[in-house]
Amino acid sequence: MGLSRVRKSSGPALRGLSVALGVAGALVAARPARAQLEPASDLPRLILQITVDQLRGDLPLRYSDRFVDGGFRYLLEEGTWYHDAQHAHANTETIVGHATLATGAHPAAHGMVGNLWFDRALGRTVYNIEDPEYRLLTEGAGVDQEREIDPTQRAARSDGRSPAAILTSTFSDELAIGTAGRAKIFGVSVKDRGAVSMAGHAGRAFWFSKQTGEFVTSTYYYDAYPDWVVEWNRERKAFAYADTRWELLHGSASYMFAEHDDREGETELADFGRTFPHPYGPGDGPYFTTLLTLSPAGDALTLDFAKTLLEAEGLGEDDVPDYLSISFSSTDYVGHLFGPSSLESEDNLLRLDRALAELFAFVDERVGLERTLIVLSADHGGAELPSYLQELGIPSGYVDPDSWDRAAGLAELERRFGASETLIASYDHPYVYLNRDEIEARGLEQGEVEAAVAEELMKLPGVALAVSSVALREGRAPEMPLLEAVRYNFNPRRSGDVFVVFEPGHFINDFDGLTVATTHGSPWRYDTFVPIAFGGWGVPSASVHRPVRTVDVAPTLSSLMRIKPPSGAVGEPLVEVVEGRHR
Repeated sequence: MGLSRVRKSSGPALRGLSVALGVAGALVAARPARAQLEPASDLPRLILQITVDQLRGDLPLRYSDRFVDGGFRYLLEEGTWYHDAQHAHANTETIVGHATLATGAHPAAHGMVGNLWFDRALGRTVYNIEDPEYRLLTEGAGVDQEREIDPTQRAARSDGRSPAAILTSTFSDELAIGTAGRAKIFGVSVKDRGAVSMAGHAGRAFWFSKQTGEFVTSTYYYDAYPDWVVEWNRERKAFAYADTRWELLHGSASYMFAEHDDREGETELADFGRTFPHPYGPGDGPYFTTLLTLSPAGDALTLDFAKTLLEAEGLGEDDVPDYLSISFSSTDYVGHLFGPSSLESEDNLLRLDRALAELFAFVDERVGLERTLIVLSADHGGAELPSYLQELGIPSGYVDPDSWDRAAGLAELERRFGASETLIASYDHPYVYLNRDEIEARGLEQGEVEAAVAEELMKLPGVALAVSSVALREGRAPEMPLLEAVRYNFNPRRSGDVFVVFEPGHFINDFDGLTVATTHGSPWRYDTFVPIAFGGWGVPSASVHRPVRTVDVAPTLSSLMRIKPPSGAVGEPLVEVVEGRHR
């Protein structure tokens, strides 16, 4: 098991971030023997952080009457469940939410302002954790641009991955610092960004390769795979699903959405279909491994790998607290294809509940739930399928920027500034990036141009708000909750010049040729609303309805572990968990 190259030097590996983060050279060196440290006996042996991608806060409660014992119900009945938890930032995308949960900071500080952003130095759009300095350990495991359905992945120019772009420390980083590097820290997910963000700079991450059907990592973390990873991949567990189908867990009559298995707007990808059963096809099919991730099979594979990791790495076997993050991605993919109020989403959540019950039972057997601190949340919620809302008389629809009539707006910009299209460098929703060189060359004032572009954008159909970044930075934007969310998302080096918010229930559903049923990314409540739940390790049973924020999660974990909060954290420890735990 080769040690990571990054742990031999704190120099270029973190691109200069180690000084700012306080991640000293001792932390990134080979870990000292764990037996030398004897921390307080009342700390947990394992912190298990679960993030369910696109788990809107109402969904676990919607189906709770059919959950098994020991899954969601364990947290609902025996843990502390927060019923009004919200992300405070405006761009509710995967990396943004994961990084916020990991750091306790808003994207304004941690820097992950979107799955993609326009890098002005490179002159192109970049993917959040791409890093050409750290290639994948498995050759050929990177993104196949022609077959990749995730538009954010297609934007990456390199298969290399690392956490270097995360600008603040994470809770897992602080745990490494607080235990002199002895805590074992891992992140696992189907999505690379779901694993890397939670493992932080000091941990190690594994994610699923749709090219190989294996879990992979990069040279940031290892020079060579541990033996147990080699063995897991050798078993080719993903291919056990070849020529099988995703079928309903129960009889269709027991499902809330049994009569809505083919709603208008659902996505039909390859031969997966829009109705049950959904066939995975042959193992050598061009989309076989992709289809696994679009179903509960993706979570099942993630769970199996995480269980293998926990046992092989000996997590929770001594008094030094270890950390394992598991980000379950299937709920997000199923939501994108079929919507959160679909038969597919309903069945997926019933299966996820069983996966959680299996995970908790395994942890109880290996470590003991009384010695394990569990926290569960989500990176974002999700919008309903427009056709569903329209059936109920609720306004909703798709936004197509390509169909906008820009003539009047461009003419107005031309009249005011002597230029129009050349003033705009890129539009990576929700950000419009302006051509600052052009603005400077023409002797124009940046804020004035931004305000004019924002004014014209707000005349277009589907646009609720367009906000100038200069106005935000200089405090000239009015105080209102929606603008506060945009402020929390604003990082001066990465954010665009104008932030665009669509009307509630309206969004872009066409991403470079892939049409999805629904998506997320807005500051509206259906996208910001997520669950926060703590359990295990003496956490009290409580149902809390006061408003809390996702930035509170990392400071709560830090308080419980008696370590300092992450460097950019602005949240507050959740008193019901912290004070209730110590009674």
